[in-house]
Amino acid sequence: MFRLTLLRAFALAPLWIACSSPKLEKRPDAAEATLHSLMSPDGALRIDFGLRKGVPFYTLSREGQVLVGPSPLGLRMRRGVALDQGLKVHSVDYRDHDERWEQPWGEQRIVRDRHRQMRVELSSAAHPQKGAVLGLVFRSFDDGIAFRYELPELEGEASFELEEEKTEFHIPEAKYAWWIPAGKIKRYEYLFRKTSLDALSAVHTPLTIELEEGILLSLHEAALVDYAAMYLARGSVAQTLEAKLFAWKDGVKVRASRPHRSPWRTIQVATRAPELIQSTMILNLNEANALGDVSWARPQKYVGIWWGMHLGKNTWGSGAKHGATTKNAMRLIDFAAEQGIPAMLVEGWNLGWDGDWMKHPQDFVFDRPYPDFDIEKVVAYGRERGVQLIGHHETGGALANYEAQMERAFAYYANLGVRTVKTGYVDEVVPLPEHHHGQFMVRHFQKVAEVAARHRIALNVHEPIKDTGLRRTYPNMLSREGARGTEYDAWSEDGGNPPEHTAILPFTRCLAGPLDYTPGIFKLRFNGNKARNRVRTTLAKQLALYVVIYSPLQMVADLPENYRAKRAFQFIKDVPVDWEKSLALEGAIGDYVTIARQERGSDHWYVGSLSGGKARTMDLALDFLAPNRRYRAEIYRDASDADWERRPEAIALETREVRASDRLKVAIAAGGGCALRFVALPPGE
Repeated sequence: MFRLTLLRAFALAPLWIACSSPKLEKRPDAAEATLHSLMSPDGALRIDFGLRKGVPFYTLSREGQVLVGPSPLGLRMRRGVALDQGLKVHSVDYRDHDERWEQPWGEQRIVRDRHRQMRVELSSAAHPQKGAVLGLVFRSFDDGIAFRYELPELEGEASFELEEEKTEFHIPEAKYAWWIPAGKIKRYEYLFRKTSLDALSAVHTPLTIELEEGILLSLHEAALVDYAAMYLARGSVAQTLEAKLFAWKDGVKVRASRPHRSPWRTIQVATRAPELIQSTMILNLNEANALGDVSWARPQKYVGIWWGMHLGKNTWGSGAKHGATTKNAMRLIDFAAEQGIPAMLVEGWNLGWDGDWMKHPQDFVFDRPYPDFDIEKVVAYGRERGVQLIGHHETGGALANYEAQMERAFAYYANLGVRTVKTGYVDEVVPLPEHHHGQFMVRHFQKVAEVAARHRIALNVHEPIKDTGLRRTYPNMLSREGARGTEYDAWSEDGGNPPEHTAILPFTRCLAGPLDYTPGIFKLRFNGNKARNRVRTTLAKQLALYVVIYSPLQMVADLPENYRAKRAFQFIKDVPVDWEKSLALEGAIGDYVTIARQERGSDHWYVGSLSGGKARTMDLALDFLAPNRRYRAEIYRDASDADWERRPEAIALETREVRASDRLKVAIAAGGGCALRFVALPPGE
């Protein structure tokens, strides 16, 4: 295999960043060095930073192998001091950091943040009297690296307008990339494609890349605050990606006041695909919890009328098939209470849904119910039965209408005792005032999170801005969509999500954060055996999704009648949504993935494993279980004749006693899965 070493990378680099090889080995503290280097805590990853003719650049290598070749950095401003050329190193500062912190909820309760940092201040050769005009902060973790731009206070430039970010990623050994297109009407709701790097044009992040020798990279961003979202575009040089920002309508990418910071540009690095899932780097690059006690932001499962609407059994608008009626809501509450599910979502209860609501989203009123929905009665009925109402705000992209009502809309829910709200931004018909991923919308989503937090309300955002780890700073941001989910199985023109879709998501979209995928469909051929639209999984795979695709909010998505008398429903009732620790055990992108999670505050473990389009046998070592402890393994697996096309609902349930020293072999069908529950048994039982 072709292996590009650090020395050879510089030899092959474009002339503007050519650098003589002897200087590569100089340490950062050497007076004559042209490179400043930063190693990861474990010593495997290395960042080199330097200037060539006043233009900053960086490289990333792992144990001598170049992962990202010499690539330029910089900011092109509309006016003022140039920040992409004519620069000099003003100062370099290093520090180490190692701490453990606790998530109020999450896939890991305790997170370790161990990194090394290099802060480079750059001055302008044309304006030496101004001192430092730009800061570049690099951080190295064992699982990747990150860097961000800092704009300090500058005399005569209190505010700025950014025309372009000049960040590039030159990836000489890229073999495959898994991507979805950026800037399209459906935002992030596309099937992932697997191609060479040169076959893509403009793509969203996270972008996952496999190198020639099997190393995996994920390119993304962290801490997206008051900045435009980044996408990646094919560069003019082969195997190069350029960072692009979604613009305001006048072409400006970012406008703000100094001091200001960009989001982190992140490169996660893994030698095996499961290591990508295990990474906590994105979370660690965000600021600590800014809200204090967030015990009101509760992870939970929920039922709703949502799936019936997508199947056409109910409507969002009023009339004979109106889904959001008092009667229907109380029926769902009864089901949820009976099954031990703590929450129920109702959409379409507020005025504005009648007619073509997508053409008239300014008609939504967020605190006035339809006459057939007595919200106070529904909330009281649920409270008596231990089931909380989840609210809903569909904006339709009419942001002026929503922001004018936002404060009183959240206050209305808070006064009713509602603590979670799903929001939506279906804006295909009426365009947003600015781009869905630009700075305008980043500010809007931040404002919604802050207003909701003031009213002690948690959020589940559909049609969102992408997750960049801000759930650490604002833990009321529980979950979001931002992917092609189960709803496409009901009505998409291509018939639904292919079997490999959910075997790709854990290594791509899910690296950004929690995903409200809405699993749990039991009637998989809801339109009959020959209908085009259906769910392309087995029943066992629907159970596995509750473990594989992480979200602190998990919908029990099917119609209640489809769960009746189904033994497999017990797994959905049992599986938690909040975890002590999570382990990505095995996986290959698009082929299969297996994840184990320990229930928070318990010794019980859960495992989800699923396949793409090919059958396989999972051979699972149980060494994640506590040693010298017996467990009851409850196994929900594909039956021997299960197949997502012909017999998708064929499932087998079995129980056996196991220990940490044992292995479990389970056959998984094409498009199938298995879900395991390990119950810790008391000594002597």
